[in-house]
Amino acid sequence: MAKKKTAGGTPATVALEKAGIAFTVHTYEHDPGASSYGLEAAEALGLDPGEVFKTLLADTDRGTVVGIVPVTGSLDLKALAAAVGAKKATMADPAAAERLTGYVVGGISPLGQKRRLRTVLDESASALPVIYVSGGRRGFDLGLSPADLVGLLDATTARIARA
Repeated sequence: MAKKKTAGGTPATVALEKAGIAFTVHTYEHDPGASSYGLEAAEALGLDPGEVFKTLLADTDRGTVVGIVPVTGSLDLKALAAAVGAKKATMADPAAAERLTGYVVGGISPLGQKRRLRTVLDESASALPVIYVSGGRRGFDLGLSPADLVGLLDATTARIARA
C-alpha cells in the first residue's frame, strides 16, 4: 500500500520522512517581486539570515555540483571547484538547474532532487544547531540539523561562501 503524502509534502519532505530525520516546516507568502528569495525567507519567517541557506548549482569539469551557502553571502566558485577537485566552476543555467533538480529556481531544495548530485555545504553551517533550506517550492522552508543534512546527502563541508 502506498504511503500517504503529508499535506504540503514535497520530494524534500518525503526524503526526510523516509530517512527518519527530524525537521520543521516553515511557510510564508512568497512575494513574486522579492529580489532575493533567501533574504525574503529569513525576513518573512523572522529568522537570522545567517541560519538560512540557499541551494545553488554549478557546472564543473567533474559534473554539476550543488553548493549550499548562507543567504547573506554568495557562492565562491573557485572554492567550490577546489572542494570537489575540479579546475573551475561556473553557475549552472537556471533552466538546466530546474531540469536536473525537478524544482523551480527560488525553490530548489538540496533534498529530494531528481538526480543525486555531489553536494558541498558551507562549513559555517557546522556551528549552528539548525539551518533552514528550501523545502522544494518558494515560500516553503525546512529547518534541520546540518549534520543530518550532510549525512542524508553524503555531502562534504568546506568554506565555499563569500561574504
